[in-house]
Amino acid sequence: MKPVRLAILGLGTVGGGALKLLQENAAEIARRTGRDIQITHVGTRRPRPDLNLDGIAQSDDLLSIVRQDNVDIVIEVIGGTSQAHDVVLEAIRHGKHVVTANKALLAEHGNELFREAEQHNVQIAFEAAVAGGIPIIKVMREGLAANKIEWLAGIINGTGNFILTEMRDKGRAFEDVLKEAQQLGYAEADPTFDVEGIDAAHKLTLLASIAFGIPLQFEKVYTEGISKLTAQDVNYAEELGYRIKHLGVARRLAHGIELRVHPTLIPESRLIANVNGVKNAVLVQSNAVGPTLYYGAGAGAGPTASAVVADVLDLVRFISTQNSASYVPHLAFQPDALADTPILAADQMTTAYYLRLDAEDHPGVLAEVTSILSRAGINIDAILQKPAQDQGHVPVILLTQPVLEAKMNDAIAQIEQLAAICAPVVRIRLETLDS
Repeated sequence: MKPVRLAILGLGTVGGGALKLLQENAAEIARRTGRDIQITHVGTRRPRPDLNLDGIAQSDDLLSIVRQDNVDIVIEVIGGTSQAHDVVLEAIRHGKHVVTANKALLAEHGNELFREAEQHNVQIAFEAAVAGGIPIIKVMREGLAANKIEWLAGIINGTGNFILTEMRDKGRAFEDVLKEAQQLGYAEADPTFDVEGIDAAHKLTLLASIAFGIPLQFEKVYTEGISKLTAQDVNYAEELGYRIKHLGVARRLAHGIELRVHPTLIPESRLIANVNGVKNAVLVQSNAVGPTLYYGAGAGAGPTASAVVADVLDLVRFISTQNSASYVPHLAFQPDALADTPILAADQMTTAYYLRLDAEDHPGVLAEVTSILSRAGINIDAILQKPAQDQGHVPVILLTQPVLEAKMNDAIAQIEQLAAICAPVVRIRLETLDS
């Protein structure tokens, strides 16, 4: 059989890693697919003398590449959402299958791109877009297809997890660890996407759509970053038996779906609470199999290239058989069966809470606070009062039972009006992740 012909757009960390992997494992890949894979084009703006590009056409005109007749599959790893959108759309309209690691592109434009792909009878494969080397897309689309997924929770940004691990283990400040993460290459010069939860929200958008059979709705994900977390709160959480993780949570309820990314206290006994450094993990609760946890490297040349090349292999098999019976819908559910289930607004979500109050050290303050919570129907699970700090202020930490966020917002507003409360209340959500 003729080889399947491939174009790689972008020769950065992931693109270069994919090219090397395809070349190094060519014989093994051919044994798995029954076809050779020929890289005919690469799209790059700068020379890459460290890569073996013999016999491969090189150009910075990406639109021209995807129009070529000797390209069957396009790997898009240029990043961003503007140029990538135009290039992927052009590839689809020229009958090319697409492999992408671009979670922002799919979270923001996936509904359009998947619709175009279906109309042109091509596939978009995107395993590498979420959690790097962890095959979570294939697991949820295929391995858990017999299940009704109830909720999922994931550590899906390695940069944030590295920062929180260092803050917990070494008592370091957020700003200090962020600088090291940038020096190590874990964080970009502008770290906003990582530390403010935007990257995780892109990934959660994809996971939630596959889990629940809903259109991609990135704009409705509640997103909160970790830049305001202090080592003080990380340490108090530890004292109470919890660890703080930057968690993406998607939960199906009778009246709608919660989509949220935020710092979260998790019981230290949970396996996912012990995922450290730059590693990722996704915990999925399904009605038949119960809880399953997927762990591994969430970024880097090797893990992400592994996911990209695995997608290429799937597409080669699809091209070889042209067997529509083997087709798995992009978002796991038939396109005309996607549900219009509402996405809940933040104040309609329900979680437990960690609250830290900075209070004056005199009798009756705690009674006033607990009275406000009681009137709001908020039950307290634990109270931790620390010795007086600077200026005689006393840190008071409360853990609550789950409550509607709207009720908590009202209660916090009342607490902050008390004369004895010296600073805004620190609020961090808490998830037990019980099945």
